[in-house]
Amino acid sequence: MSSIQHGEVKSSYFWDDGSGINGDTGAPASGEPMQKGLFASPSWPLGTEGYVEYKGKKADFFIGDRGPGDPAADCGVLLDMDGETFAELTGQSFDSESLTVSGGEGHLEDVEYHITEWGDGAGKEGAPHPMGAPDSPCTDAVSDEPTEEQKKEQQQKKEQEQQKAEKKEEKKEQEAAAKKQIQENQQDLKDGAAASRTEAMDDHLDAAAAPAGSNGSGGSGGTQSGSVHEVANVSEDLPVAAGGLTMLLVAALAGAAYLANRRNIAERFSGRHRRPNLFTRFGSRSEAETA
Repeated sequence: MSSIQHGEVKSSYFWDDGSGINGDTGAPASGEPMQKGLFASPSWPLGTEGYVEYKGKKADFFIGDRGPGDPAADCGVLLDMDGETFAELTGQSFDSESLTVSGGEGHLEDVEYHITEWGDGAGKEGAPHPMGAPDSPCTDAVSDEPTEEQKKEQQQKKEQEQQKAEKKEEKKEQEAAAKKQIQENQQDLKDGAAASRTEAMDDHLDAAAAPAGSNGSGGSGGTQSGSVHEVANVSEDLPVAAGGLTMLLVAALAGAAYLANRRNIAERFSGRHRRPNLFTRFGSRSEAETA
């Protein structure tokens, strides 16, 4: 059916059956009972008939009530659908007890309307206008009826925009997931490095605390000398954050290693298994003279 006026508007929904539930303002102004297909307009004549299209779905309507009120200011929401039609167009459900539509979507952008016949009730034909503002028509809400080719182009454009928005959202989610993975990898590396430093410190401490001669080589000099180096290495590897307790521990180990090394040196020159030299064979010069 050809239309006498066409355009796109922002729409909401209502269900005024006189019950007073959920902001119900009373029975419809036309005197018709609240029903599916009864829409409200802030300005069009009561009894006006037509149909709306939204995302490929179509629904017939007639103007049977006034509204919306404040939402229509500044040419905002210019068409109120009944709750059942709103739910049908959006693929949601209408709750007849709470008089609400599931999903939380209360407004629809770019609802295409087609007026097929003006009503003979109170109201004004032409571009819709907010309630009480007949001198402020919303001319942008009226446009020429598109041809079939234009409809296809518009539909393709909407689909492309939707796909673009979906890709953008998908990219955003992927970036968030990648960022989270990087943070987790960095934390794993930090944990692994900390564990390696702890293990290395334990190894150095074990080596430094080993008894003299435990290297099984028959001599203890190399072991004690190595212990001093081990303690030095420990002091280099220990984190600064360890504080005074760590420094005291390193100092104590270094002192113990130093004393052990001194004892080893003494044993090398005076031990009973040491091969006698000139001093040990003949004694000191003073001892020889005394004899």
